[in-house]
Amino acid sequence: MTQPPNLYHGDRQDRLIREHEHDTYKIRQKLPEPTVCPECRAVYHDGRWQWSDAPAGANESLCPACHRIHDKCPAGFLTLAGEFLAQHKDEILHLIRNVEEREKAEHPLKRIMAVEEQNGGMLVTFTNPQLARAAGQAVQHAYKGDLDFSYQEEEYLLRVNWSR
Repeated sequence: MTQPPNLYHGDRQDRLIREHEHDTYKIRQKLPEPTVCPECRAVYHDGRWQWSDAPAGANESLCPACHRIHDKCPAGFLTLAGEFLAQHKDEILHLIRNVEEREKAEHPLKRIMAVEEQNGGMLVTFTNPQLARAAGQAVQHAYKGDLDFSYQEEEYLLRVNWSR
């Protein structure tokens, strides 16, 4: 009986394994520490972006969220529609902004990019697909209605639709 080849040592056959999450805005190389984003002032330290004071002489590099915002390339879309939305638009938008504030306080890369009115509904775009999911789930939990998700893994993109 023969042993299967070891995919993690020696002959490097593991290079055929596909990347599970394909995010073109994810930084592939380790940044020099500390690095500060010149736009939002988030600091890359201990291998992650976080909110803290930038030390003097810190390197500068655009964080992935600011890069997405600059390129107008969202990772999450939340489409809101229905008569209920028209009557409660401000409340719903306030709830979504609260979700963003809570998430952004701990994770600087999770942000709302834009809020646009569309065909009697609303489109909210996000820098992170998990934030789009959290916002959609918060709206559905608070106001019921229909919620569905469409995730394109190869594009690192989530579309969330809510209506009532």
